[in-house]
Amino acid sequence: MNDAFVMNSWGKEKNADELIMVGDGNGDLTKAIGLEMDGSGFGLGTRSQRYAMIVNDGILEQLFLEAPGEFEVSKAEHVLAAL
Repeated sequence: MNDAFVMNSWGKEKNADELIMVGDGNGDLTKAIGLEMDGSGFGLGTRSQRYAMIVNDGILEQLFLEAPGEFEVSKAEHVLAAL
C-alpha cells in the first residue's frame, strides 16, 4: 500500500518507463478487492497481502496471490512467464 511518491521513486530506480506505477496509500483498492491483512501484531497496522496482478485496459486478467510468508507466484519471473 505504497504511496504515489514511493511508487514514482521505485519506477525511476528500476527504469520502469513502460509501466504505470500506481500507489494505494489509503489502501482503498486493497480493501475493495478484499486483500487487506491485519499487521498490527507486528506494528504495521492494516497492510496489503502480497500479490501481483496483470491488468489491461482496466480489466483484471490474472491475479497472483501469495500464501502467507511466501514469495513465489508474485515474483516478476513467474508473472512474466504467464504472459
